[in-house]
Amino acid sequence: MNKKEIFINAAFRENSVWKQILGICSSLAVTNLLMNSLIMGLGVTFSLALSNFTISALRAHTPRSVRMMMQTLIIAAYVIVVDVYLKANMPVISKQLGPYVGLIITNCILMGRAEAFAAQNKPVDSLIDGIGSGLGYTLVLLAIAAIREFFGFGSLFGFPIMGDWWVRWSIMVMAPSAFFLLAILIWIINSRYYKLKA
Repeated sequence: MNKKEIFINAAFRENSVWKQILGICSSLAVTNLLMNSLIMGLGVTFSLALSNFTISALRAHTPRSVRMMMQTLIIAAYVIVVDVYLKANMPVISKQLGPYVGLIITNCILMGRAEAFAAQNKPVDSLIDGIGSGLGYTLVLLAIAAIREFFGFGSLFGFPIMGDWWVRWSIMVMAPSAFFLLAILIWIINSRYYKLKA
């Protein structure tokens, strides 16, 4: 595969959320506001891309017996960078995201891409795969967050869209709405994908 195909495959064809059903905990937890979702998505993309690159660059020097531990340490290092940056520069958003930034370390997408791609491919290809996977994940978060914030708060990215007449849907601010919206999104995309394939 060339670099463009690697990116398209990671971001869309093999999207970690709607195709592989990975990383859905944060998809359900942080998607009540678009800004939170964007920051979370960018944090995952940063961690995923650089950890993929590093794991790939060190793969020839990593003994199989400690491979998983090494991958977890590399991922954790980049996640700590994201966490410290948010706490120092975006304390309000860092507080809103709470423990979910730290939990990027245990996100199945990062370990999945490390094992499935970075451990077997060149560093630059792994970096592109990480960027594609991260952006695909971010798109899912933003799609869910746009609906939840619009109906739940009457705003997008914190800017009011609806007037005072708008009755906020309190269900959209609660976690169950994210669960149902994610399920509907997965159903629509996969049913369309299998129709096109048939």
